[in-house]
Amino acid sequence: MRSFLQGIAYNFKGLKFGLRNAKLLLLGLVRLIVIILIAVVAAAVILVNYKEILALMWHQPESAWLTWLWYVTSWLLALVLIAISALVGFLVAQLLFSVFIMDLMSQITERKASGQVKSSETHMAKLSYLFYLLRQEIPRATLPVLISLLLMVLAWFTPIGPLLTILSPLAAGVFLAWDNTDLVPARRLEPFGKRLVFLRRHLGFHLGFGVLFLIPLFNILLLAFAPVGATLYYVEQIDPSLVAPSPPVASTEPPE
Repeated sequence: MRSFLQGIAYNFKGLKFGLRNAKLLLLGLVRLIVIILIAVVAAAVILVNYKEILALMWHQPESAWLTWLWYVTSWLLALVLIAISALVGFLVAQLLFSVFIMDLMSQITERKASGQVKSSETHMAKLSYLFYLLRQEIPRATLPVLISLLLMVLAWFTPIGPLLTILSPLAAGVFLAWDNTDLVPARRLEPFGKRLVFLRRHLGFHLGFGVLFLIPLFNILLLAFAPVGATLYYVEQIDPSLVAPSPPVASTEPPE
């Protein structure tokens, strides 16, 4: 329970920290705009071809008794297509743009919190490091999607559907949280398996950090600055040796 509450606290702490820093505020807004734009474009492409997709599935019936069912199906299909397009748009934005913005926000936060950035970037060429970040994001972004799809299928075809209806969004929140806490160890070139173990050992924190992402509209703001709070948590709680000690307070007492 303590780690769960800690996750909630660090999400708000990161938001507060990011809003007070000009560079982090700018990067957070840029990331937010990029994700929204690509998601909107993906949704527009889907909706332009919506009638053709519906026609492939089911032509409008001539029977008046079935017409109402056809309309319900068409609306459900539209909602599903919009949800899929938003997910695809998020993944595209994440893979092509956001991962670099997130890493930059994480580096700025780590430097401000500890006075340095412990990274292996200096041992790699700049272009190689960017490709490395992209390779790290592919499994980190696709694994949650695959697990979410598995939970969705199980919810449809097994008796535990109501339970999975609750677990699915919680799992999505956990993976969204891990997408941010994984920035620091990925930058330090830690193996992917070791980072998965980190997620399992700190599952309570990730659940608390990610549960706020399930709040509509407010989650957009939190996601924009999530790298800040996640980096603060890693630097302060996982690797506190990097945090610069506070300068000693000068004594006001006269010497003996």
